[in-house]
This record gives sequence, C-alpha cells and structure tokens, in this order.
Amino acid sequence: MGKGGGGGDGKKRSELQEVLERYEPVVGVEVHAQLLSDTKAYCGCSSHYNPNIPNANICPVCTGEPGTLPVPNARVVELASKAAMALQCEIAHEVRYDRKNYFYPDTPKNYQITQYTHPLGAGGCLELPSGRRVSITRLHVEEDSAKMVHQGSDSLAGSTHSLVDFNRAGIPLAEIVSEPDMRSGAEAAEYGRELQKILRYVGASDGNMAEGSMRLDINVSIRPRGEEGLRPKVEVKNVNSFKSVQQAVDFEVVRQARAYDAGEVVRQETRMWDEKELASKLMRVKEGESDYRYFPEPDVPPLALASSVVQAWRATLQELPAAKRARYQDPAGLNLDAETTKFLTDDLAVARFFEAAVEQHGAEPKEAAKWLVGDIAGHLNGNKGRVKEFRKIKLTPGGLAELVDLIGQGNITGKIAKELLPELLDEWEGGEEGAVLALVQARGLEAITDPAVIAALVQKVLEANPEKVEDFREGKTKLLGFFVGMVLKESGSRANPEVVQSLTVEALNGA
Repeated sequence: MGKGGGGGDGKKRSELQEVLERYEPVVGVEVHAQLLSDTKAYCGCSSHYNPNIPNANICPVCTGEPGTLPVPNARVVELASKAAMALQCEIAHEVRYDRKNYFYPDTPKNYQITQYTHPLGAGGCLELPSGRRVSITRLHVEEDSAKMVHQGSDSLAGSTHSLVDFNRAGIPLAEIVSEPDMRSGAEAAEYGRELQKILRYVGASDGNMAEGSMRLDINVSIRPRGEEGLRPKVEVKNVNSFKSVQQAVDFEVVRQARAYDAGEVVRQETRMWDEKELASKLMRVKEGESDYRYFPEPDVPPLALASSVVQAWRATLQELPAAKRARYQDPAGLNLDAETTKFLTDDLAVARFFEAAVEQHGAEPKEAAKWLVGDIAGHLNGNKGRVKEFRKIKLTPGGLAELVDLIGQGNITGKIAKELLPELLDEWEGGEEGAVLALVQARGLEAITDPAVIAALVQKVLEANPEKVEDFREGKTKLLGFFVGMVLKESGSRANPEVVQSLTVEALNGA
C-alpha cells in the first residue's frame, strides 16, 4: 500500500471518505501508562527516565537473575487503584498476579508479571468531550520490558542490529484496555488525550509520550455498514503521538478496505507504525492468549485490598477534567465558552492557577481566563516555551487577580498591562498583596484619567496635525483613529482610551 493510505494528500483523504461510506471502523485502544512511583514494580531500582546511561538502573531482581524474588510496590497499587477509580472501574477486593510468558530479547525473565484472571479494576467508562462513551474493560498492573535500541537506522525498519537497555525492565505500568467502542481515528485520538489528562489529574502518570511513559496500541477492524459482529482486528503497536493515532487508524481503514474489496483475507496480526512513510508495516502474526501460557505467579501471593484503604484512596481524588469543564461552562456559574474551558482544563497546573486567582483572590473569571488563554499563553509560546511549562512562571494567582482588578478599576490601561506582563511572568519577585500596584507606581505607569490632562494632550496632537484636522472636518472621519492613537502614544499608553476618544471627538467637532 502506498504512503499515507488514509491520511496523506487530498486523493488519499478522498479515498478514506469513500471507504467510510461503505465500511464502519471498529476501534479499541490499549494504553500502557508508567505509574509515578520512584521505584520499579518489584525492586528498589529507580524508575526515573534515564536516556543517557543504559543499564544504570538495574539489579538482579529486574534483570531476572536466578534466585531473586519480586516484592510488590505498595505505591504502584495505590496509583493504579486511583486511576481505575477515576475511570469508574470497580476495584477488586483481591488482586492476583500471573505470569505472561514470551521469549524476546527485551524480556529479561522471558515472562512478565501481570494480572490476568483478577485485574485490579474492571467495568469502567470514559466519556469523551465529543459525547462518545467508551467502556473500559479492565485496568491491571504489569511490569515493563526493556528497551530495544535499533542501530543503523532511525527506526526499526532498516536497522542493521539492536542493543538492549534494561533501565525500563520492571518499570510499573497500568495497562488500560478499552472496549471497541470508537468509530474513527479522530475518536481514538480524542480518547487518548482525555485518558492522558485523567492520569495526570489523579497523579498516577505524567503521560509523557516522548519519554515512553504513555504508549498506545490500537486495535482496528472494519465491517460493512449495517453489519453486526466483529471481523479480524489488526493491532498497531506503540503509537507515540495522538496525531499518529488518527493517521494509523485512517491508514488501516483504507488498507483493510482495499483487501476486502480485492477478495483478500485480513489476518489478525501485529503491525508497527512507520512515522516517515505514514504507513503500518507487518511485525508478526498476532498471538492468541494461549500463546502466552498464563499461569499464577508463584513468587507473588494474592493481594487483599481492605475497603477502608480503598475508600481512603478514593477520598484523595480531586475533580476530574470532565466535571471541571461542566462547572466552568455552567451558565449559572463561571459561564465560560467551550474553547476557553478546554484550554484551562487541559493542564492541571493551569486549572489550579485559574481557580486560585478566582476563588481565593477574587479575580473576575472571564477576565482572568482571557489573560491566561491569550497573553500569558501567547508569551510562553512566543518565547519558544510551552503552556505545560506554566509551572515556572513568576506571576502568582494573586498577582493576576490584582492585574485584572487594576485594569477594571482604571488604574492602568490594558496596553500597559501587556507591556508589564513579560516582566511579571519571567522576572517578578513580588507576591504580596499590592505588589503589582507598587510596581506600576515605581515605574510611573499609572493610568491618566484626569480630563484636563488628557484634553491638553488632545489639543497638542491637533495643533501638530492641522491638515488632518481639516480633512476630518471635511468628512474623512476615519482619521479619528489616527488622532486617538497619537494621543495615546503621547501619553505613553497611560491615558484612558475611552476618555481620549470622547475628548478627541469633542475637540474635533467643537473647534
């Protein structure tokens, strides 16, 4: 199949649209999310990302040396349980561990310790912002395998040999398996984004796809529209961006449709996603569950979860993204628009900052939101930063509330506030109540509101531009903007714009 089968140029998109008129995609997603424990799942080795020193965070337990015994990490169980609760899963009273056997160079023990018959959580649901409800089959804990480092090429395709870095071996993972409830690549990507937000909100995972702490496997099949039941699925492994999730699903939809249309058999198989060619490529024919030869893990006993412990964990959960979005948009509450709400709730640090500014410091919600979504986000992006680096800004919630109030009270103009913002964000050492006003006063940037002072500035501008004054009086009224702009410039952007316009119109018409 050619490059970008479902999502490349216009011709390919047209083919996808034509295919979707005849076939319905059926998509499920399996997510592996690294849990934010400082140590690995069954030993004391550090679990922190270490890309520069291979095989630095390893020990006999996580490399599967003979005679070693795994010890379950209590923090891993807690974090996974909180993630399962946030996904509305029922938490098991007893968790049992199993061995999943397979032989591969990146699996040091030739098996993984996982949960098969008794997962930690089951029967959950995730409602997407678009309204689609995706059922969660299960959430279980397992250990990660090592990392294959392919040499001789930028990707697995074309590599000449591979090395193994065991730093990731034994890293604690939550595997979250959805039902095949999604019907497009866009929905699969939306599911991934929403799940990432939830994991971050509950503190279970940082969801950093670039570092491999969140990886998505996509199961895709198609069926003629109106047909019930499921056809053979194809798994696309380790897709590492949400854009690629949508591209991979769209590609597979077209590839499988071509096969069915040609009378070919679509096999249940595992494929990899090639970012360069925007195409999936065969890795292996898909294993069945029997190929893994699951059996109870003899070295880890069943784990009983007391109801009191589970309830204590549940009590620490905070408001989740969907509930936050609904509250922010409630007409009887903050009454924010959907796009603003999405920005504010995408990152928990931004949501906390906004809520602190409004609820603790009394900022007007829409004005505070406008500054966060507009100028503050624009400054971060414009300085080659990213909104997720929001945690590093110097401005405090109280500082934002004071800035908004100073503008609302007419103590400073919006333009002056914009000029001060880079310093407030990057260099400001304030923080106490009144610190923003003190900075404004120290710089001599307080708004000019005295009509007599502004009238004198207007007169100065008019006297400096007699020809334009005559042009205005002869009907070229669009020159009003020129005069207002010149008066504001003359005031150093400190004059109140409304008063400037009123007095300028009065002077032009009355002289």
